[in-house]
Amino acid sequence: MAAMAAPKLLLGLVMLVGCAAADSHRYSPGDAVPLYANKVGPFHNPSETYRYFDLPFCAPEKVKDKIEALGEVLNGDRLVDAPYKLDFRVDFDAKSVCSRRLSKDDVVKFRHAVSKDYYFQMYYDDLPFWGFIGTKPEKADAGDKYYLYRHIIFDILYNNDRVIEINVHTDQNAVVDLTEDKELDVEFLYTAKWKETQIPFEKRMEKYSSSSVMPHHLEVHWFSIVNSCVTVLLLTGFLATILMRVLKNDFVKYSHDEEEPDDQEETGWKYIHGDVFRFPTNKSLFSAALGTGTQLFALTTFIFLLALVGVFYPYNRGALFTALVVIYALTSGIAGYSATSFYCQLEGKNWVRNLLLTGCLFCGPLFLTFCFLNTVAIAYNSTAALPFGTICVIVLIWTLVTFPLLVLGGIAGKNSKNEFQAPCRTTKFPREVPPLAWYRRTIPQMAMAGFLPFSAIYIELYYIFASIWGHRIYTIYSILFIVFIILLIVTAFITVALTYFQLTAEDHEWWWRSFLCGGSTGFFVFAYCLYYYRERSDMSGFMQTSFFFGYMACICYAFFLMLGMVGFRAALLFVRHIYKSIKCE
Repeated sequence: MAAMAAPKLLLGLVMLVGCAAADSHRYSPGDAVPLYANKVGPFHNPSETYRYFDLPFCAPEKVKDKIEALGEVLNGDRLVDAPYKLDFRVDFDAKSVCSRRLSKDDVVKFRHAVSKDYYFQMYYDDLPFWGFIGTKPEKADAGDKYYLYRHIIFDILYNNDRVIEINVHTDQNAVVDLTEDKELDVEFLYTAKWKETQIPFEKRMEKYSSSSVMPHHLEVHWFSIVNSCVTVLLLTGFLATILMRVLKNDFVKYSHDEEEPDDQEETGWKYIHGDVFRFPTNKSLFSAALGTGTQLFALTTFIFLLALVGVFYPYNRGALFTALVVIYALTSGIAGYSATSFYCQLEGKNWVRNLLLTGCLFCGPLFLTFCFLNTVAIAYNSTAALPFGTICVIVLIWTLVTFPLLVLGGIAGKNSKNEFQAPCRTTKFPREVPPLAWYRRTIPQMAMAGFLPFSAIYIELYYIFASIWGHRIYTIYSILFIVFIILLIVTAFITVALTYFQLTAEDHEWWWRSFLCGGSTGFFVFAYCLYYYRERSDMSGFMQTSFFFGYMACICYAFFLMLGMVGFRAALLFVRHIYKSIKCE
């Protein structure tokens, strides 16, 4: 299948992008070094970003945009030539960028930006750096004073003929008072200071990793993760031991029942052997959810593989977004094959409708969410709004790659001719499910099923959220991968345990229940989103709030589908195993 070649093709594509980005970066004294201004925005609202020259900085006569890759555009990057010129190893002090008169409107724009803690981001020789555009007094008796920095100082480190590091700070004495609405004459200045360093070029990106992962923090991080994982695994092992003992007693009991007279009444999970493999309701939707969950699981696995081999090094602009788009497109055949083959095993007839449902089950909500959020970003004139050309590229990828692979996978699944393996025959008429206690119903069972896997990942969630919705840098992919494996194991086990307890209550409708219980961790993650937004972040405003909850809802929905698939597959293996171990009439 074409989808099976996706991993090798994907790795080649992304590594090619990484190699293309690794130019020589060698310069002679006096050579021009590329410097790009990227974006500005409120420090606490990472999604609310604007073009650098949306603020009335010194701008050239013609602003030249840098040609960007798909991932950079998706990340909201809009690089343009910066108004500063920092030639290699050329020192100067207080060089003028421009002198200009700020109108009242310009003053209002800058004052609003300073009041919202606006920062700017630039790239110098592909090295990112940041700075604030102004300051406001923190003392309560200082009044509402706002000051604009007009003198930026660049400290640049070099090793032989290569740029190693760049830092920026401001002259606190060279400020402009923006408090009053009046025109101002301002001269913007900048200084460049070059220093030699022994840091090799290959290690220049390590600064960005170590800045957010200090040794003390890393030690605490590892300790927290190990403590959480050990606790969860001990609890899981304890429950597994109990379940194995109970199952062993069941097998002994049922083997004795088979040796006794035939009028012996069956009880427990053996009693419903004629109904336990009865196909679920809404089999098309169920198969589509399984297929989509399988694709998302493959997507997550490939992302981890690329992360572990070092493709997503700090500030490899847009690499993650590019990989997500490419992998999702190439793995659509997996979704088509998984969904259609299982649908045909369930004796479904309309496989074309099932295939279309599979293609829209995750893409549909994601597309609607994107349309709403992109409209909001356009209304705000933010760089988070995708240009029309980028939208066309994504549509073409879906039309020319995703959909054809989905159809090919569906055709292969339909022609696989696999039959559903059921160790027991299903009776003609379904047995009535007895009344269940409240704690055995779907919602309480989902709450119990989601809590244990969530407890295994909640510590790591803070670091992930601080990276996605903040300015931290996440680079410890090994920890995240370990947590992901533990999440899968705990999800599979807790779903198996709850499925066993459901069957012992003579409730044979376990298909959807196992999927819902496995995926219930997604609801806990979304609940954590509410807590993080209110208690752990300073995000505000309609746009940032919409982006946070809109895209996190899509991520939690993806979690639900992926872990629901894992839970059902584990439960199916378990149910087949226990019914193979007994004699069914």
